[in-house]
Amino acid sequence: MEFSWKRNLVTLWIGVFFCGMAYTISVPFLPIFLHTELGIDKGLEAWSGITFGITFLASALIAPYWGSLADKYGRKPMLIRSGFSLSVLYFATFFVHDPYLFLVVRILQGLLAGFVPAAIALVATNTPEKEVGYALGVMSTAGAAGSVIGPLVGGFVSHWVGNRESFLVSGCVVLVAAFIGLFGAKEKNFNRSAERSSVLDDLKLAAHNRPFLVILGVTMLVATSVMIVEPLLTIYVLQMGGSQSSASLSSGIIFSAVGVATVIAAPRWGKLGQKFSYSKTLFIGLLGGGIGNLLQLGTHHLLAFGILRFSYGLFFAAVYPALNALIVKFTDPGFRGRAFSLNQSSTQLGTMVGPIIGGFLGGWLGIPLVFAINGLALIGVAFFYKYRGPKQAVSQSGVI
Repeated sequence: MEFSWKRNLVTLWIGVFFCGMAYTISVPFLPIFLHTELGIDKGLEAWSGITFGITFLASALIAPYWGSLADKYGRKPMLIRSGFSLSVLYFATFFVHDPYLFLVVRILQGLLAGFVPAAIALVATNTPEKEVGYALGVMSTAGAAGSVIGPLVGGFVSHWVGNRESFLVSGCVVLVAAFIGLFGAKEKNFNRSAERSSVLDDLKLAAHNRPFLVILGVTMLVATSVMIVEPLLTIYVLQMGGSQSSASLSSGIIFSAVGVATVIAAPRWGKLGQKFSYSKTLFIGLLGGGIGNLLQLGTHHLLAFGILRFSYGLFFAAVYPALNALIVKFTDPGFRGRAFSLNQSSTQLGTMVGPIIGGFLGGWLGIPLVFAINGLALIGVAFFYKYRGPKQAVSQSGVI
């Protein structure tokens, strides 16, 4: 059958949708799981930050290795490896009753992760160059769409059945994603005879590509921004007057607001970036996201908070499609799997640091001030990129 990049895009979109859904069914409710199932009462904010962050530290450290394997053996094998491994670990979490053993499982989840970046790299390397911006914009909606459904499903499961059972549901859903990757994803004309590079060599190559390094830095800061507030949202819902019995459901709806906005806006931002400039859409997304965080500072009503989260999501939806497209513009096709894995490392480092910073700042300064700090930081990154960021892509025969 003739290879169709559009069919591949649809298939991988569905796989990432299920993977994103699996994550958001259970993980956003870790503070409640820690409190009600594992008996954590004192220092809940700090425990929440650590259990979020430890997974992403492990993933950041291992991602360059998986990227090197992906460029040698293909992105699809990495897709399958990650999907089935994560499914087993979600199922294993159901049986955990000790918080320290729970940390071990979270570390293993980080070490074996990689489904989404492998899918993005597969799309980026198997889509015509003129369609890459559009395709990556569409792919950005996959995880967002999953994050719309996931918290709602997780909220209902946690509310009516229990937080522990939500991990079983996550395991089943990510298993579906793994089978979609196994039987549906296609990789065209991949050269497996090429010599596999070392991680050190990859880092040296990346170090000589300044535009790519700037993108990695922005990616890490953006991920930090997102994850500073995520572990605190459920606690913030309780502080705004939500009852403990319905906190999972209320938090699930608020988590979904950003996902709904991303599904609506991300493809349009991708097309705008393709037509005008990814740098411009990145600036608008960062600036809008920063202002959106500042507006959430004085909110004390759940409905108003949900509306502001949705508005923030409409602008922030521009950020990840732009960053992914800029990686494609600034790197050579033969390095692309490793480039996206290095980008995953940056994302995971930010995702690790963010919850830890947010957890401690939330307990020290209060959650509203965390939104203020976060908003100002995003605005700062926006103007840094506007005036100091790369203005054009390197050529295909360039540094990388």
